[in-house]
Amino acid sequence: MASPLSPLGFGRLCGLRGKLLRRYDHRPLVACLSGLYGCRWRRCERSRMRPGDCCCDKLEGASFALLVAAFCLTLVFLFFWGQAENDYNDFDWFNFGNLGFWFPWSVVLLVIAAGFFTYVTVLVLLAVCLLSEGQKLYLHWSHKIGILVSLTFSVVATAVLSDLWSKEWTTLLLSFQVTAPYLHLGGVLLVTALAWPIAFYFFRMNGRGRRGLILGVYLSVLSALYLVPLGLYSPCIKEDGTLGPAPTLIGHRGAPMLAPENTLMSFEKAVEAGSQGLETDVTISIDGIPFLMHDHTLRRTTNVHQAFPNRTDTPAAMFTWAELESLNAGAWFLSLDPFGTAGSLQAADRLQAAQQTVCSLQAFLQLAARTDRRVIFDLYRPPKGHPFRDSWIQRTLEVLQNESSIRSSQVLWLPSDQRSLVQDLDPELQQTSGTRLPLEELQSSGIVTLNLHYSAMSPRLTSEYASVNITTNLYVVSQPWLFSLAWCSGVHSVTTNAPQLLASLSSPLFLMSPDEYDLMWILTDLVSLVLIFTIFIFHWWRERRLTSCSSGVTPKNGTYSQFSTELHLPVSFSGLMTSCSPVHSLPGNSSTTSARQQPPSPPS
Repeated sequence: MASPLSPLGFGRLCGLRGKLLRRYDHRPLVACLSGLYGCRWRRCERSRMRPGDCCCDKLEGASFALLVAAFCLTLVFLFFWGQAENDYNDFDWFNFGNLGFWFPWSVVLLVIAAGFFTYVTVLVLLAVCLLSEGQKLYLHWSHKIGILVSLTFSVVATAVLSDLWSKEWTTLLLSFQVTAPYLHLGGVLLVTALAWPIAFYFFRMNGRGRRGLILGVYLSVLSALYLVPLGLYSPCIKEDGTLGPAPTLIGHRGAPMLAPENTLMSFEKAVEAGSQGLETDVTISIDGIPFLMHDHTLRRTTNVHQAFPNRTDTPAAMFTWAELESLNAGAWFLSLDPFGTAGSLQAADRLQAAQQTVCSLQAFLQLAARTDRRVIFDLYRPPKGHPFRDSWIQRTLEVLQNESSIRSSQVLWLPSDQRSLVQDLDPELQQTSGTRLPLEELQSSGIVTLNLHYSAMSPRLTSEYASVNITTNLYVVSQPWLFSLAWCSGVHSVTTNAPQLLASLSSPLFLMSPDEYDLMWILTDLVSLVLIFTIFIFHWWRERRLTSCSSGVTPKNGTYSQFSTELHLPVSFSGLMTSCSPVHSLPGNSSTTSARQQPPSPPS
């Protein structure tokens, strides 16, 4: 026969029950929360909700709704711009071309977005804590202005970037393919944490309509989150043994994070970092020398404003090779530091970078031939009035065939102009298309490689092209998560600004097997469901016991002056009587008094 519960055990059980039923008055905490949220530091300025009351009036309700909207929009913009880091350099140079001066606008925008999100998040946390303490919400007018500013910034910034850089939304969608499993996990944890204040108010709220609305919205969001994994797709969720080789790396203008772009030093650094290919841009000087230059003018990457101050906006192709050779093509890299990496260079590298000059196509091809690297380049047609405007293709082929030792099979020929002529003159060149065309047209044109923007990434299309021996190269992929996605999608090569970073990855980020992912999301959902059910059951039991144990509520000055929830449960064990009276009174404002706890009856 089971032994009866000892007096000590029953006393502890009674004490635990009392602690669960007790409503603690965290006055210092409430004072701090109210002061930060509504600038109400004095107790007489605060008001506690009575059971059945709404948490705020209509104006404060609208302010709280605006706060939640600001939180969502700032979060979306911060995530959007954070995932766009791969293209920060393009964004900054785009602004340089329009404004005429260099400034790291992308980083500044990220810092501002992070600042607004942090500010709004702190306000949301303060509001949730106040609600959990049973306090009515009052948001100070200065915070209301701050919320409006945050909301306006997020809306305007999103609209402007959507207009100028609409392709970044594709980047955001691509990022979901690798981050969605972890975003789902974070979303479930957040909604689970919100179960506490929601259950607290649900069981204290009067009116079936409001209670049904709150519970309905919460359960709808929760159910949607629980079911998201059923429709989730990620190339990085793969069966063991099905992952292909890592994409080979092609240095975009060399290694522009380690040296000035399109200089010999940059290409040497790319080779040292592990690049299997080199990418550049070719322009022809007015005296017929092909050279490397991405921009149509020399203003950004040379000291043309010092050497030829009256020709800063003159097309680069209108300079002679002698003039081009006299320009410095490296000092700008050290002064502007476009990637924030110049400061980490060794002294010898800094000195070498400062002395770089404009590189010729011949020198570039000789470096590729010596190191056995593939090359791919954009070829710009000279402007009107240029002596080589109609023969720029032939002049470039002359350098390839007669003035360098590179093999034609090492060259991915990208220019689409006069492609049939080029194929007749040099059939060994690897014909490459910069546009996605039907398979039949690609095959009839002799295309062996597709060179596409990374936003066109598609495992299905990559597989289709590979089935007819057409490889896929994506540009410009510099972030590890994007490289990981390309790897999982079966892409053959990527053009990158960061070969030194991507070459160090031994496996894709976020890679997992389907069984591992199923275990992760099912376990997360089950634990969340158990916690939420437990929280709702606890609040239901607590509010029910508080209501049944309440000995009376006496209104005074429009507030609760006394809310006695004392409970005496004398039980005798061998002549010993214990008492359980754990619940303290509900504190009111300055005009209320605390209910006094009755002492237990003396033992008989």
